[in-house]
Amino acid sequence: LDPFMLRDQFFELWNQNDLPMLHLAAIQGFSKLSEPLEALLTILESCPGKQKGRNHTLGYHILMEFQTWIKEHPQVKLSSFSEDKAVDLQRRALGLLSDTNPTFRDSLINIYQLKSLDPSILRLYIVKLQALNCYKEAITLSIKLGLQTELNTMEMLVPLILQDKLPLAESFVKGHSELERQLVLLLDSWCHPDFNVEDIRKQFPHLSLSKHYTAQIQSKMLTRHVLRLMEKFKIDQRLCPNALHKRRLDSLRYLMFKTFGEKTMTEENWTDHVQYVVADDLLLQVHLVQMLVKYCSLQKASQWSLRYNIPKDQLPLGVWEAQQSLPPDLQQICLNDITQEKWVPPQSHWHKFYQVPLTKDKVHFVDRPETFHECQSIVLKEGGIVGVDMEWQPTFGCVSTQAVALIQLAVLDQVFLLDLCARGFRQQSDLVGFIRALFSNRNILKLGYSMTGDLKCLSATWPELSEEPLRMEGMLDLLRVHQKIQCQKVNRVQNGPREVLVGEDSAEKGLSLLVQQVLGKPLDKTEQMSNWEKRPLRISQIRYAVADAYCLLDVYSALSSNPASFGLPADLRSITSGQSETSKGKKQKEKQAKKTAQ
Repeated sequence: LDPFMLRDQFFELWNQNDLPMLHLAAIQGFSKLSEPLEALLTILESCPGKQKGRNHTLGYHILMEFQTWIKEHPQVKLSSFSEDKAVDLQRRALGLLSDTNPTFRDSLINIYQLKSLDPSILRLYIVKLQALNCYKEAITLSIKLGLQTELNTMEMLVPLILQDKLPLAESFVKGHSELERQLVLLLDSWCHPDFNVEDIRKQFPHLSLSKHYTAQIQSKMLTRHVLRLMEKFKIDQRLCPNALHKRRLDSLRYLMFKTFGEKTMTEENWTDHVQYVVADDLLLQVHLVQMLVKYCSLQKASQWSLRYNIPKDQLPLGVWEAQQSLPPDLQQICLNDITQEKWVPPQSHWHKFYQVPLTKDKVHFVDRPETFHECQSIVLKEGGIVGVDMEWQPTFGCVSTQAVALIQLAVLDQVFLLDLCARGFRQQSDLVGFIRALFSNRNILKLGYSMTGDLKCLSATWPELSEEPLRMEGMLDLLRVHQKIQCQKVNRVQNGPREVLVGEDSAEKGLSLLVQQVLGKPLDKTEQMSNWEKRPLRISQIRYAVADAYCLLDVYSALSSNPASFGLPADLRSITSGQSETSKGKKQKEKQAKKTAQ
């Protein structure tokens, strides 16, 4: 059978929209061809238009029919041709691969064994696609053919990033450590303060970059991608100085705003965090002094400039003179003496914030085997209720997940503080076993609030928890309960002056808002962003840590005693599973609806 006659027959049936007859004609026609593999290319090359990724096209249907037919005719194979003829057919098949439909592309690759073609021929075709500005098709095809190491990495990646197709660039380098490193280093180089997009034009003069494409390069977004990929590909952060500098500079601005703008961060916390963020980066140290001149005072700016010994020629106007006039006792940065702090807060604090009904002797630091065994015997009692919370050092995005510094476990009338920063305590052999036993015991009710972040940090603390995740039984996340209260629009305050509605003239959020709605007063969150790895902890930090865990018991007790007044079911534990099932069912319906629409 003449392949052109078969092609005309296909065209006619396609125009008549007669797919059953097209199927029959294909099965019969392919068997009558003298060289089916060559004839298929002739037919596909003459199919009108491009596939453009769609599967309802004549070329797609013909190829799918051929793929079904060739399975029944294994004698039809490329090896039956001479080497020159086989290469010629492979080249022709290669010319059809600009189609973005993955099934169409994969079928051609398999039928004509294109992965066995000379890499130089394949590489030339990829370069040709790039010259035609078919960057997405070029990268997709190079991944499919395994050509990543054969191509110029920068030539492949830059156009994709500029077209906001970074996920595709990630797929290109995945599994090739050197390429992964090149991608991260490229993005980091674009985070440099002196970077100019015109540099890309000079480096890649043949690229046609529109304003829309170049607008995709924003240092804030690029920094986020660098830090994410640095963790994903396990790249040494020392190789990405520009992104880290940018993130630390943004963190420094944030700290200045929280302390001197909002005035919601204490001097002690600000000092701790500034030292962590600035570290030994001279540029950041200079930025710090400049910001202090602008937002605070020349005296404080001069104190910090002396602390970091910043060269005179890099000091802002007036700081050098302020240094000379500082008396000796003010040349050092002095903080409040933590030994002067008292466990009982001032009266103003009592009137404004939730207070834990415990004396200091009911708070136990767990940092030795003896205190740890006492903690185990009390916390793991069957039928008990435990409030669980954790604290870790804020890193302001410089590290995605931080190790836990303190675990708070609250039971009736006492709180245990597991100090993971105590020397050798974190490495104690039965500590992880205790964590597993607590979370997996369904007869012990564990109370938390939005535990997702806590569990991530636990995995960062002990890698074995990533390899074998915790089995969660008997866990009640009060965030779900809080969401239920918000949905019901019933938010009553016990012993409060009036009802507090969610979001109504309230600066409180999260757990603090729930505590305010249920118990009448919010939590004092001043120490939330403390340096939780610095020892000894301040009394105010300990008070905060204890309150964050113990308030969970008080909230649960209040809600359980009168759930109907908050619009809750009698069994609070049913809320979590019911909500998750509803959410799961909703997602499945949305997925099915999307599939139907497609």
